[in-house]
Amino acid sequence: MATESEGEEEMAPVTANTLPPTPRAAATATEVAAVGAERLKGSAQLEVKTEWYREMGKNAALTVSSFKPGNGVSCLLDSNLETFWQSDGAQPHLVNIQFEKKVQLQLVVLYVDFKLDESYTPSKISIRAGDGFHNLKEIKMVELAKPIGWVHISLSGTEPRELFVDTFMLQIAILSNHLNGRDTHVRQIKIYGPRPNPVPHQPFHFTSKEFHVYSTIR
Repeated sequence: MATESEGEEEMAPVTANTLPPTPRAAATATEVAAVGAERLKGSAQLEVKTEWYREMGKNAALTVSSFKPGNGVSCLLDSNLETFWQSDGAQPHLVNIQFEKKVQLQLVVLYVDFKLDESYTPSKISIRAGDGFHNLKEIKMVELAKPIGWVHISLSGTEPRELFVDTFMLQIAILSNHLNGRDTHVRQIKIYGPRPNPVPHQPFHFTSKEFHVYSTIR
């Protein structure tokens, strides 16, 4: 476990990360989180349908509740699976993702590796949204089962019209780790929102939830 003194809160702008040259299909049903229900294991590939989603990291700034020197917030954004953010404080361990204006978010993807990180690997994660720290509300709770790879967490609700979350802030709270570990490792974080026009070759740009629901013919 980390023994170094707790670092100061670190803040860095999120930079756009490069997606795989040939993105695979969107996350399967077993990879998409239901509140308090599914235990996610991770996927070897980043499974994001880029014609539907856009990476929102470039529009955000991140802070973390604590970090071990040399393993700060920048390690979450460097597109390098060999580096990792390591917390250095009491649980829960927090990653705060803040936007200058309200945005629509639909998917959070984390890269974690139980094989390499063992007791540092998150086992229970709460996703919270709000205007700021004063009114954050939990919107997802997921459990991880010895995950290795990309863990896809959908922010969509249970109703057809609840396709995304409108928010100024998203908080990822790691509530516990595998094997009762104290500190945590997360190797990458990506945040996705819906593209303004998710229908290929469609001249209209849908932005409301109601129009998104009826934007395709089944």
